[in-house]
Amino acid sequence: MSAHRYRLPLALVAGAAAAAVATLVLRPRGVDIEPLVVEAQAYFSPAELARAEAFSGTQRVIGLAQIALTGVALAGLALRPPRSVRGWIGAAERRPVAGGAAVGAGVSIGIGLVSLPLALVAHQRASAVGLSTQSLDGWFLDLGKMSAIGIVEGAVAGAGVVLLIRRLGTRWWVGGGLAAIALAVLFTYAAPVVLEPRFNDFDPLPPGDLRQSVLDLADRGGVSVGEVYEVDASRRTTAANAYVGGLGPTKRVVLYDTLLEQFEPAEVRSVVAHELAHVEHQDVPRGLIWLALVALPAAYLIDLLARRLARVGGFGAGDSLGPVGRLPSLALSMALVGFAVGIPASFLSRAVERSADRRAIELTGEPAALIELQRRLSVTNVSDPDPPALLHAVLGSHPTTLERIGAAARAAERDRSAP
Repeated sequence: MSAHRYRLPLALVAGAAAAAVATLVLRPRGVDIEPLVVEAQAYFSPAELARAEAFSGTQRVIGLAQIALTGVALAGLALRPPRSVRGWIGAAERRPVAGGAAVGAGVSIGIGLVSLPLALVAHQRASAVGLSTQSLDGWFLDLGKMSAIGIVEGAVAGAGVVLLIRRLGTRWWVGGGLAAIALAVLFTYAAPVVLEPRFNDFDPLPPGDLRQSVLDLADRGGVSVGEVYEVDASRRTTAANAYVGGLGPTKRVVLYDTLLEQFEPAEVRSVVAHELAHVEHQDVPRGLIWLALVALPAAYLIDLLARRLARVGGFGAGDSLGPVGRLPSLALSMALVGFAVGIPASFLSRAVERSADRRAIELTGEPAALIELQRRLSVTNVSDPDPPALLHAVLGSHPTTLERIGAAARAAERDRSAP
C-alpha cells in the first residue's frame, strides 16, 4: 500500500524531469543575442500603446477565462457529474467502444459550448478594432468546421482509450503515449494538404522578385525549402503572419497575403529568412521529438492522476470503474498535465524563435528591417509589445516584441562598431 502511495508524486517528478531534460537537450545551440533594454515609448506612439493595451489586455483576460471555464467544466464532469450524466455514461458501458466514442464527442461538444460565449465576445472585439474582417456568419461557419474536427478527434480519442484499456489493462498508457506520438506525426504531415485547405486557399508564389529573393535566401542558408505559399488570410483578418508546417513532401513556408501587401520588401525578407531558419534548424521535427520524449511519462502521470481523481469523483472508486466511466477523470487529467507540460514547451518555443531571429539577421544582414518588422507587426496585429512577465513565461510561445526589437538593436549596434 505504501508503495502505491508514492507512485503519483514520483510520476510527477519523473514527468517534470522528462520535460525539463527534453527542453534542455533540444534547445537550439549557439549564443543568443543579448537584447538591449529598450522602452516601448521609443518605438510606439502613446496612441498605439493605448490601443494595444485596451484590446490585448481584455483579450488576454477573456483567454484566461476560457481556460478557467474549461477546467471548471471538466472538473465538474469528473468530480461532481449530474445524475443524468452518470446514468448516460453507465449505459454507455454496455457497448464500450461506441460508448467511449460518444463520451469523447460529448466532452468536445460540452467544452465548445462552455467557451462559446467568450469566444464570440473576443471575435466581436476583434471586429470592432478592425483586426477581424470576417462576418458573424463566416465566423460561425469556421467555428462549425473546427467544432466538427474537434468532435471527430474527441470520438477517436474516447474510443481509442477504451480499446487500449480493454486490451492492455493497467498498461494502457504505454499504447496511449505511443499513439499520441504517431497521431502528432500524422497530423503534422497531413494538416497542410487535408485540413488547412478547408479554411483557406493556398497559392504557390508566382515567379518574380519575391520568389527569387526566397530562393536566394534559401540558397544562402543551404535550405531545401519545399514550397512557398501565399494564403488568403485577409478573408478573416488584417493581421500579418507567416509560418512553417508539414513534413517531407508536405513541408512548406506559408506567408499571409496581408504581409505581402502591407509590408516593405526588406521586412518581408526578414520574415522569409526567419521561416527559412526554422526549416534549416529542423524546428518542426524538433517539436515532434520533444513530444516523443515527454509523451510516455506524461501518459503515465495522466493515468495515475485520473485514478486518484476517480476515487473522489462521482462515478465510483478507482479501478472498479469500467473503461467508459474512467474517461471523465482522464479528460480532466489530460487537461491538467497538458497545461503543465506546456510551460517547458513554451520555454523551448521561445528559444527556437530567438534562434530563428538570429539566423534571419545573419541571412539578410538587415537588423534594422527586423526592428521595423516587429514594430509594424505589433501595431498591425494590435498586440501588447511588453505583456506581463509571469504570464508570458507560462504561456508565451515567442519572445516579446520588445525582446525581439532589443536583440535586433544589439545586432545593429555590433554592425556599426565592426571594423
